[in-house]
Amino acid sequence: MKYNRPDWHTYFMEIAKLVSKRSTCLRRSVGALIVQNKRILSTGYNGAPAGLKHCIDRGCIRQQMKVASGERHELCRGLHAEQNAIIQAALHGVPIKGASLYSTHLPCSICIKMIINAGIKQVFYCDGYADMLSLELIKESGIILKKITIKKGEASKASRKYVKT
Repeated sequence: MKYNRPDWHTYFMEIAKLVSKRSTCLRRSVGALIVQNKRILSTGYNGAPAGLKHCIDRGCIRQQMKVASGERHELCRGLHAEQNAIIQAALHGVPIKGASLYSTHLPCSICIKMIINAGIKQVFYCDGYADMLSLELIKESGIILKKITIKKGEASKASRKYVKT
């Protein structure tokens, strides 16, 4: 009997994907989690601040204004998944300095600035994001960035598939 137990990268990335299903964004569902010593410290998904109406309930301002992806972040009701994961850790008094962040997407430049100041040391992601400033900030900060590629049927091999960018 072959046992297909996922490695740690696959395990955490699959959880990030599950978290993204709580997203209330009409344009992109993103999930993130903060991990240290193989323990999940916090999770977050993109959506409006607690207690406020979500885009799925009232419509997307950015879609209505035809704002391109990666531009004019201030015109969005929602917080990004990475921001929500950091905020949830702070709200509940969970230290995240030195932790790793798993996100379904490469964090944008706004999130990367928060990640840097939060002391997160590694970022793992699956899908890209059109934000060249983000990559520049990551390189300058020394944060370890790794793209995780999970292929169907090869879940237990994901940690051998990542590439340093």
